[in-house]
Amino acid sequence: MAAKRKRGALATGKAKRARSAPSAGEAVPEGGPREPSVPPQEYSIPPPVSQGKWKNKERVLIFSSRGINFRTRHLMQDLRTLMPHSKADTKMDRKDQLFVINEVCEMKNCNKCIFFEAKKKQDLYMWLSNTPQGPSAKFLVQNIHTLAELKMTGNCLRGSRPLLSFDPIFDREPHYALLKELFIQIFGTPQYHPKSQPFVDHVFTFTITDERIWFRNYQIIEEDASLVEIGPRFVLNLIKIFQGSFGGPTLYENPHYQSPNMHRRLIRLSVAAKFREKQQVKEVQKIKKKGTKVLVEEDPTEVVFETPAEEKPVEIQFVKPESKPIVKDKKKLRKIQRKKQKKLFRTEG
Repeated sequence: MAAKRKRGALATGKAKRARSAPSAGEAVPEGGPREPSVPPQEYSIPPPVSQGKWKNKERVLIFSSRGINFRTRHLMQDLRTLMPHSKADTKMDRKDQLFVINEVCEMKNCNKCIFFEAKKKQDLYMWLSNTPQGPSAKFLVQNIHTLAELKMTGNCLRGSRPLLSFDPIFDREPHYALLKELFIQIFGTPQYHPKSQPFVDHVFTFTITDERIWFRNYQIIEEDASLVEIGPRFVLNLIKIFQGSFGGPTLYENPHYQSPNMHRRLIRLSVAAKFREKQQVKEVQKIKKKGTKVLVEEDPTEVVFETPAEEKPVEIQFVKPESKPIVKDKKKLRKIQRKKQKKLFRTEG
């Protein structure tokens, strides 16, 4: 009867080494292979590509409120794809207050947040916040184009780290400098992140034009270092910068910002003004038609080129002309005319 194996005997003993397969030149002895006198080669696992340590523990929560349309949903999914250090969450109810997002970020272990807020099913607002201390910024998002559109022909490795390119104006104004630091901390993928790739093959560009921030994503082609747009693309119109996270004292308010409601109201007023102008023109034309016509004085030069006709002598007829008989029948009329002609011939003869 075989002896019972002691518990933990395998752990105390030496670990088994993987045997190397015999080469083609070596002959296998009869009765199966024997242990060679030379110690076998051990299989070594290659080290990881990035041997650094993940120190920057930035995590971004990307989610939205209820009532967003399909384009916003695709934009949100594109940002999650391009940012490997992001996390997702369910949609937030409209009735909830915005400061609840700080608790959601704490539960998800995130210290940054991108929140999409939809209003009237047509206006989209984006919140960028450093939770829970702040600051936070509110933007109006316009001109959205997603990754799935055909005009975006570029491509990049999923999870690769992007370069961040900023307009020189970001260093001149203080509120733009604050936004630049916020963009770097949110959109910059941390080095040695477990889900990231150790490659840099695309660029996030932030350009300021027409008092708005234009976001673009380009692929870097290795052959000639040219840029091809990947997407998504959108325009951020700054509204306010708050000291706290999703609220607090206002640090900056954009004087050039115009709300979408005011913009639509001005469009309606311009259309109404054009209609009123057309009605006024029609009324003026009716008044002109009803008014008395002003007689123009005769021009004396009009008679210059008129030639008077020759004057004919006036003939006075003393004899009453014969009355012609009214005959309805044409045949009778012809007979009467013939009889008159015969009488004339006889008188002349």
